[in-house]
Amino acid sequence: MNSLLYITWEVDPILFELGPLAVRWYGLFFAMAFLIGYYIMQNFLKREKLPVEWMDSLLMYMMIGTIAGARLGHVFFYQWDYYQHNLIEIVQIWKGGLASHGAAIGILASLWFWSRKISKLPLLWVLDRIVITVALAAVFIRTGNLMNHEIVGAPWDGPWAFLFTKAGYAQLVPRHPAQIYEALTYLCLFGLLFTLYYKTNAAEKRGMLFGLFLIGLFSARFIIEYFKEVQVEFEADMALNMGQLLSIPMVAVGAFFFLRALMKK
Repeated sequence: MNSLLYITWEVDPILFELGPLAVRWYGLFFAMAFLIGYYIMQNFLKREKLPVEWMDSLLMYMMIGTIAGARLGHVFFYQWDYYQHNLIEIVQIWKGGLASHGAAIGILASLWFWSRKISKLPLLWVLDRIVITVALAAVFIRTGNLMNHEIVGAPWDGPWAFLFTKAGYAQLVPRHPAQIYEALTYLCLFGLLFTLYYKTNAAEKRGMLFGLFLIGLFSARFIIEYFKEVQVEFEADMALNMGQLLSIPMVAVGAFFFLRALMKK
């Protein structure tokens, strides 16, 4: 195959090493997602004259919910047949295995607890604002996946196909850069939500931004799954893979909240 027809992706997943400690690109982008999200949410609180001190507890709840939810989502949605016999490995997140649908559930649960214990505001209030930061965080996470040579696309010989040299597949073939597709889509979603918050009264229509986020993110996820390699073997024979099946109820929930916000006076 002509090497000019694809991009050879040879980035090392490890950014640098300090003795036994290896700093990975994925970890760096994950940390950046939380730090920038912290700054954006802090500005929301200042704009609405609410206690900035809420941010410390909000960040803690979010981190726990995101990591625990993403890990448990992968365990139960994708590889429970393996982990039920290797329970101790469930906590070994450094070995990989995180699911965005599980992260979404974990974030919802953690924000529900935070709303009840800290802010005393309706859950939809925080959801309408936090999804703006989550959309941007998704951009960083998928960029980290790109650096990690993981969640790669299906084989493809198009003009911008990537050859993931460290993906670990037995057959080294050009593939769709699915991580870039998702990152760009989520960046557009972030821009839309951010603009609606600052330039319109969408944040006052409780549930509108949250619903729009669910519709946009999981509709994109459903479509992009067609260009991705299956994550686990049992998905190969499915008409819709696990990511698509889990996206459908998310879009439905988003549509409910979005339409409810439009119709409610």
